[in-house]
Amino acid sequence: MHALVSIALLFLGVSLAASLFLPDSLELRQLMQRYQEELEPNSTKPDAPVRTRRAIEWSDREEILKLHNKLRGEVYPTASNMEYMIWDDELERSATSWAEQCQWEHGPQDLLMSIGQNLAVHWGRYRSPAYHVQAWYDEVKDYTYPYPHECNPWCPERCSGPMCTHYTQLVWATTNRVGCAVHVCPRMNVWGEIWENAVYLVCNYSPKGNWIGEAPYQHGRPCSQCPPSYGGVCRDNLCYKRDSERQETPEMNEVEKPQEPLQPRTTPPKPQPKPSSPKKPANAKPSSPKTTRNTYLAQNIKCETKMRDKCKGATCNRYNCPANCLNKQGKVWGTLYYDVQSSICRAAIHYGVIDNNGGLVDVTRKDSFPFFVKATKNGVESFSKYKAGNAFMVSNVQEQTIDCYATVAEICPFKSTTSHCPRVFCPANCINEPSYWAPVVGSNIYADGSSICRAAIHAGVIKASGGYVDLLALDKRKTYTGTLKNGIQSESKTNREGGSFRVFAVRE
Repeated sequence: MHALVSIALLFLGVSLAASLFLPDSLELRQLMQRYQEELEPNSTKPDAPVRTRRAIEWSDREEILKLHNKLRGEVYPTASNMEYMIWDDELERSATSWAEQCQWEHGPQDLLMSIGQNLAVHWGRYRSPAYHVQAWYDEVKDYTYPYPHECNPWCPERCSGPMCTHYTQLVWATTNRVGCAVHVCPRMNVWGEIWENAVYLVCNYSPKGNWIGEAPYQHGRPCSQCPPSYGGVCRDNLCYKRDSERQETPEMNEVEKPQEPLQPRTTPPKPQPKPSSPKKPANAKPSSPKTTRNTYLAQNIKCETKMRDKCKGATCNRYNCPANCLNKQGKVWGTLYYDVQSSICRAAIHYGVIDNNGGLVDVTRKDSFPFFVKATKNGVESFSKYKAGNAFMVSNVQEQTIDCYATVAEICPFKSTTSHCPRVFCPANCINEPSYWAPVVGSNIYADGSSICRAAIHAGVIKASGGYVDLLALDKRKTYTGTLKNGIQSESKTNREGGSFRVFAVRE
């Protein structure tokens, strides 16, 4: 069975581009400078780190991947078997090799038998890779989904526009890996015209999609028909594997070895011989059983609150937005990456993290971004700003029900100061679990192998009856001090491996 292949020409016309920005505009020079490093040799300085060069920046990879998964999770009609997409280094390398050929066609031919491919090119005015990804998806306006009763024995191909195969490849349910490359071509023949300094985007996909006679996905309740290998886990309407995320930071520019996070326990471990009761330190005093004064990770803010108005640090990354921010004051600059002068809540509506009913928003701060591009999304019109400024991204807050034995090492191990943990719900009576099944190590700051729920009781952020807890994953600590608080005796440890965490109360 042969795959459908097609080419997208996503560009501004020559005359239009010239009228808006000169071919050697500041935006284009900035873009070319970003990718110039791939053509330059390693630094000759003795202390210069040796890095594996990539043809696409980490921030662009993150942007492409995040947008792919967001769009895949929002298809209509809903998909019952849509798989979460991850970045693939081998696909990135193959995309790099083809992009460097500067040929405006699909290729190489021997590789197209086993992968899918989407292309885009532009010159003149800056276009982020995500702009082209969105343009591929926007072909949906010309596509009519073939429902199962229409597919006897084959599904009809229903595209009323010139092309829909970029959209169908992007939302092909079983395509779960992508790798892209951006290359600046000094001269490129685009359908008979020579474009100078053309910015070429190649995205390769695996397993390939666009099989003739098949629908891109199965319609139904999200995640109701996920492959068994996903273990029944659903994330943002996508079939999700717990080890899909890879530990990587924006500062890295090299291929990283896969990480193997701990898997959460589904049943308690076999009981071990119960140790003798811990000796009470001579200077320890039992604390009052009353809940201690609570602190909160999620901060209540107003519709017009700007990112730059809030505090710095990891405890200032979760916000609770009120309702009715859609038509309130508060400007927004950018798309996906927002300028720090933007309203947090209205940026969250713009990106689709929350609606006009408000809700929780996680914020990830970014280093200085060279410019911000306008777009109208979800009823919010953002503005362009062709000036560098600090940026931030928004994401929704996951909620997860856990048992008394769950640990931060299992569900959200520390990766960097920009990583987020879900909001968890603890069951009742975790206070009665023995410490050899559900240990608590530390006080205020706990070792990440500790029971989350029992640490939350120890810290006083929930009662023995259970409840919601916010988590903040932290780097490892050299020592942890045990205390007796709220009916739980925590342990003292030194030279611990792994990370740590804090627990926070959730406003009722």
